[in-house]
This record gives sequence, structure tokens and C-alpha cells, in this order.
Amino acid sequence: MRIVFVGLFAALSYVVFTFLQIKLYVGGDATSFHLGNAVVAIGALLLGGFWGGLGGAIGMTIGDLLDPVYVVYAPKTFLCKLLIGLVTGLVGHKVLHISAETDRKALVFKTIAASVCGLGINIIADPGLGYIYKRLILGKSAADAIFKLNLLTTSVNAALSVVVTVLVYLAVRGPLKKAGLLPKIGR
Repeated sequence: MRIVFVGLFAALSYVVFTFLQIKLYVGGDATSFHLGNAVVAIGALLLGGFWGGLGGAIGMTIGDLLDPVYVVYAPKTFLCKLLIGLVTGLVGHKVLHISAETDRKALVFKTIAASVCGLGINIIADPGLGYIYKRLILGKSAADAIFKLNLLTTSVNAALSVVVTVLVYLAVRGPLKKAGLLPKIGR
């Protein structure tokens, strides 16, 4: 069953990233506003960090591979999105134990905290790895300019993704649990 959910989150992250984005071009490079990271964080909260992160990483990497502007960034995307999932899942399930939480207010707080941690790490990792990649590997001298724009879009994406993650996770957690479709994590 878990592999089905990984596939579902891969498909969802691909669709959300590819078709629901606002792309900003800087020279021959681009960055974008999107909610693909929210899908990764939701997957991590529902499936656990590795499986949710893997689904999101696969979907968003496929999105990069099919876009001529982003194709060179596919390896970085895979690592960053997997990292979002791992951190969100680690904080949510291993540190805060959201799977066992029954108090609604505590669940909201823990969901926000896990989402902020996972998406917050991406604010550092995505622009940072992107800068190193562009500067050292691709030899782009425009790395400084795109770094600032990438930092801005990544920060906005993270803030919006936290809100979406919390709202969607809290909306689907109960019905999935009631239907017996919520995997047991962190026990």
C-alpha cells in the first residue's frame, strides 16, 4: 500500500509543480513560485519522512527532467525534496509523535512545527546548493543575481507551503485514519 501512496505523491507533486507554477526568468535561468513542496511535506506527514520525501522528490525531479530550463537541476531537486520529507517526517513523527496525537490544538501546533522545520531546511538547501551548483559546476557568473531571487521565491514557497500543508494534512488525516489508510509511523 505504501508504494501506491509514494506513486500518488509523485504524481501530485509533478502536477502541482509543473502546471501550477509562476516561472520567473533571469537570463537563461529561471526560478518559480509553486506549491510542489507542500505536497512533499504532506506526504512526509502522512507516509513518514522517507516515503513522503521520496514520492515528492520523484515527482518534482520528473518535472525538472521534462522542462528544458530545469533539466540541469534535477539532481539538486531530488536531494532537496527528499530532505524536506526527511526533516518533516523526523520532526513530525520521531520528535513530536503526531501519529499518536489526539488533542486538536496540539496536533495543529505539531503539524505547523514539523512543516516549518522541513520547509525551512529547504530555504537553506535549495538556494545554497543551487548557488554552489551554478558557480562551481556550471560556471555561471550570474549565480549571485539568481541566488537572491531564488532565496526570495524559496522563502515565499515555504511560507505558502506551510499553510497549505497544515490545512490539507489536518483535513485528510481524520478520514484516512478512520478508513484505516493512514500508515502507522513512529511506533
